[in-house]
Amino acid sequence: TFGWKDEIKHLVEAHADKKAKLWSFEVKKLLNRSNVREAFFQAVSNSSWANLGYLVAAQINDDAMKELRMLSALHGIGLIKLNIKNPAESQIVIPARERSDVDWDSCNRLAVENPDYREFVAAVKAFLTVERKHLRMDDWNLPENWDEDD
Repeated sequence: TFGWKDEIKHLVEAHADKKAKLWSFEVKKLLNRSNVREAFFQAVSNSSWANLGYLVAAQINDDAMKELRMLSALHGIGLIKLNIKNPAESQIVIPARERSDVDWDSCNRLAVENPDYREFVAAVKAFLTVERKHLRMDDWNLPENWDEDD
């Protein structure tokens, strides 16, 4: 924890006893034969910190699927077909392979480099520690029967 950003230290403390899983998504408009490897390895790189990493695309050409299946088997990144008109109806085409631990060193590197990521980390910490006064509840995909007082 030496040299870690405060946001990461606080999230590690809040996450330690939780069963929450941290997910990462790399979103693209289109995956085709000419961009599939670059997009996939962006997802690998940008998801290295998370329990689950996904490459998400609105359009996935058939000529990219063989490569995506092979790369996913090697690296554990999943694939989601995004339904732009109704995101709730998006489909997991290839499930991600779950990593049991979050890579906190990678999280810290991202927090140092990216203020948006620091904001994300602070929001997750607030959610896990019930600091709901700091949350915009519309940012969270919560079940309808979720009780804010839990």
